[in-house]
Amino acid sequence: QVQLVESGGGLAQPGGSLRLSCAASGRTFSSYDMGWFRQAPGKEREFVAAITWSGGSTKYADSVKGRFTISRDNAKNTVYLQMHSLKPEDTAVYYCAANLGRRVLLPTTPGGYDDWGQGTQVTVSS
Repeated sequence: QVQLVESGGGLAQPGGSLRLSCAASGRTFSSYDMGWFRQAPGKEREFVAAITWSGGSTKYADSVKGRFTISRDNAKNTVYLQMHSLKPEDTAVYYCAANLGRRVLLPTTPGGYDDWGQGTQVTVSS
């Protein structure tokens, strides 16, 4: 089991930036892959980005490609989501998730992840 705590959400203007952090504990951080998802009101949880245990491979949803960057610092047990050029449609609760079993490389569905954080709200509005 892994405990995950997100932070860094808040209000941003269109075109602005935010950086989300997700601190992990409970299992050696460098042994599992990580992902970010988001969920807007009335919508299903959707994939945003994922990164392998080493940081050597990443994957992004088409909607955020070129604007968001996922990274990790294994020494700090933390994964990040740097978000630039934010749009109102990026408004959602953002969740980090741990892929402990690594049965699938960088899964893009929630079922591919084992443990989740509580989420952090991101609101993009002028």
